[in-house]
Amino acid sequence: MRIALYQCPSQPLDVEGNLARLQARAREAAQWDVELLVLPEMFLSGYNIGAGVARNLAQASDGANAEQVAQIARQFGLAIVYGYPELDERGNVYNSVQLIDRTGERLGNYRKTHLFGDADRAMFSAGEQAPAVLELNGWKLGLLICYDLEFPENARRLAAAGAELILVPTANMVPYGFIAEVTVRSRAFENQCYVAYANYCGNEMEFEYCGLSSIAGADGQQIAKAGRDEALIVGTLDKASLASARSAFTYLNDRRTELY
Repeated sequence: MRIALYQCPSQPLDVEGNLARLQARAREAAQWDVELLVLPEMFLSGYNIGAGVARNLAQASDGANAEQVAQIARQFGLAIVYGYPELDERGNVYNSVQLIDRTGERLGNYRKTHLFGDADRAMFSAGEQAPAVLELNGWKLGLLICYDLEFPENARRLAAAGAELILVPTANMVPYGFIAEVTVRSRAFENQCYVAYANYCGNEMEFEYCGLSSIAGADGQQIAKAGRDEALIVGTLDKASLASARSAFTYLNDRRTELY
């Protein structure tokens, strides 16, 4: 499966502009025969926007914005993972990501469970449901958001449930480049699965994003990596490489779960 990650500056408060950016990148990705396009955390609205604005821009997972993303997915024949502020039926606002397949069907929605810092906690309620394993084009995948990946239990739970690919929309900032450069590769290696980490670059008010989006293989090697600037990176995932890594590094089979 060919996947693409779009690393870009945040474009806060401009949902229509971000949908236009998505359409342009989906068109570009389709020319590379990409099956899945992954966007950063809170892509539709911008991340550092404040609680009031986040609430005003929040929509249900099946709202008008989701339908526009579905139309883009259908138009270019590829699946899309995007971040957005979600409003539930009780009025709670979540930092969420959604997977929509190439036919426009919503396959899964995930609410960030581990909130980071004052900005996250001021804007959002924490999700209460652990991430599920979803199926796309014959692959089993899981969704996490940014800080979630820094808790090894999250990735391990997905891997133990059969995930072959973990998708991580993120808004990782300076000085936490270590996470992008080391932790992403470590999570892939220790769980024998692919990890795709789609970050912002540039500045958003006081936040400086570190870029360094990447796709890491189950052997810990980087299949594709962005620098500090805007980029669309593409990588090919294959089951043979996954099987080879799992044969060489048998962490999942060698766990002694009775001890922990």
